[in-house]
Amino acid sequence: MTEPTFANLGVSPELVEALSAQSIVAPFPVQALTIPDALEGRDVCGKAKTGSGKTLAFGIPLLMRAAAARAYEPTALVLVPTRELAVQVGEVLEPLATATGLRLATVYGGTDLDRQAKRLAKGVEIVVATPGRLIDLVDRKAVRLESVGLLVVDEADRMADMGFLPQVEWLLRHMPSKRQTLLFSATLDSAVDQVVRRHLTDPVMHEVQTRQVTVEEMDHLFFKVHQMDKARVCASVIQGAQKTLCFVRTKRGADRLVADLRAEGVKASPIHGDLRQQMRERALEQFASGKLPALVATDVAARGLDIEGVDVVIHYDPAEDHKAYLHRSGRTARAGEGGIAVTLVLWDQELAVERLQKRIGLRLPIVEVFSNDKRLSDLESFSDAVGQQAAAGGSSS
Repeated sequence: MTEPTFANLGVSPELVEALSAQSIVAPFPVQALTIPDALEGRDVCGKAKTGSGKTLAFGIPLLMRAAAARAYEPTALVLVPTRELAVQVGEVLEPLATATGLRLATVYGGTDLDRQAKRLAKGVEIVVATPGRLIDLVDRKAVRLESVGLLVVDEADRMADMGFLPQVEWLLRHMPSKRQTLLFSATLDSAVDQVVRRHLTDPVMHEVQTRQVTVEEMDHLFFKVHQMDKARVCASVIQGAQKTLCFVRTKRGADRLVADLRAEGVKASPIHGDLRQQMRERALEQFASGKLPALVATDVAARGLDIEGVDVVIHYDPAEDHKAYLHRSGRTARAGEGGIAVTLVLWDQELAVERLQKRIGLRLPIVEVFSNDKRLSDLESFSDAVGQQAAAGGSSS
């Protein structure tokens, strides 16, 4: 069986060329599954995780099927749960829209409302939006949704988790019922399933089978650390890696860790809800481009982030449960690439971490380390040694 190409999925020559110019030549599984149905005008429900390539899975049909727009009246709409995801989707689609002669606007909270309203007044075919900001614009009569013929609801499960489904429902009531809808979600639980049943017409269901990359294709290390040395251990790990994402439980904890890392000579920036949008975007851009070696995030702020090339995830504060651990750790196992997840464990957290290991099917020693441990600069070798020790039934040291 021949490997699918964008051309034989029905993608237009100018889009194939624009994708090729970005070295995107082979479709991901989610793209190969959903693009043909979406191009036929069918409603599509795709079960796929962040990092699976779904932005192009919905973006390509959107770019090919969006009708010409009048002022204030976009014809295609992408709803996303977070500002960061809005920016990411906009960045992926903007050059492709330009190549196909379409206009695109990205609208989200924390930025100038008037500027966004002026952009919409000029007429754009495609709007990428967070629900709250789009409602503000509809209320101000800066945008009308009566001409939306193609709607994408991305990360529907996160919309539900973050309490945005009532806002999504409000927006849907302002759109024509006769439209094409593409919905993507990592899970199709009851809340998301309700949206599918109520708002999609005879949808084609596609599920991208994702392997458990989070556990099986990653290395896991658990370090027993001392409170006074904890930030220094974190700094040592970052210095031995290319791109490190650190997770903490609170916004204050993120700011404190960033200050501690900078004191150790490590460049790091926080990302959490109290920061101005401009600062969050700058930190993300610098991290994604490799200029910033470490990003310190709260769980909520990291929702919807899809950053390539993260080689180490540090659970600076251990995850609250096995789901959070897998979700965090999965940031370093994108598109089939492996990575390393490191959990820093204080003496009074050992029991909870042992329980967490059991839930995810791991049996690894919690190894005591200090910040001057040379093994921290080569985590792969360290992980191999710990794995062999665990297989041999050795104790931690």
